[in-house]
Amino acid sequence: MASGGRLAGKVALVTGAAQGLGAAMARRFAGEGARVLLTDINEGGAAAVANAIGESAAALRHDVTSEAEWTAAVAFAQERFGGLHVLVNNAGIGSLGSVEDTSLEEWRRVHAIDLDGVFLGCKLALPAIAATTAREGSRGSIVNISSIAGVVAGGNMAAYNSAKAAVRHLSKSVALHCARAGYAVTCNSVHPVFIDTPILDSMFDAGRDRDASLSKLGRQIPVGRVGEPDDVAYAALYLASDEAKFVTGAELYVDGGLSAM
Repeated sequence: MASGGRLAGKVALVTGAAQGLGAAMARRFAGEGARVLLTDINEGGAAAVANAIGESAAALRHDVTSEAEWTAAVAFAQERFGGLHVLVNNAGIGSLGSVEDTSLEEWRRVHAIDLDGVFLGCKLALPAIAATTAREGSRGSIVNISSIAGVVAGGNMAAYNSAKAAVRHLSKSVALHCARAGYAVTCNSVHPVFIDTPILDSMFDAGRDRDASLSKLGRQIPVGRVGEPDDVAYAALYLASDEAKFVTGAELYVDGGLSAM
């Protein structure tokens, strides 16, 4: 894959990278000069994307709810690529259900993956990023993929709204911690609206054609369509690059204007 320079010299770890947003971000990062570790519970899918990227990428099975697997993933990135500069906490699941319809089991499952996984990533990758950047005199970044659902609530998304809103606020706490600790590390959240990835399939009406379902969702967005994975990948690329060195504790909406309504 041809290399540009916006992430030249950086090592990135992207979770949930077997498909969808994670795969798009991994490809975009590698195309801009980064070496990338793609992690996913779907090891085969992550490996296929990494193989397509080439020698600048590697893949690892990774359950983001496991502290031990987080420790192993960070260590793998350091051993394989010599350090770590960028963490993208992307792995997540969708969930539909009102506060009355959502079981405690589902509530805990969504929060374990969508929130606890982000907490563990920030906690366990930050020392490696801080050490790498201090050694090199470079800078690092944490990019947490939240959702516009973490800002604009829906009556049928109780668990997902809660988890994604918490990711937004956790990102601000991490940003302030890094600043006060004197780390050259920023932390920001990205808030996509509906993006054409497999996670949308659980939201489609049974028996409805996928294109028709995408069109229906698009009508809820001011620009009139759902987003594409690269719409989010370019946002994450900016936040991971040195272009965003003075941007921290912020949220970047990739929502086709939904939050402006």
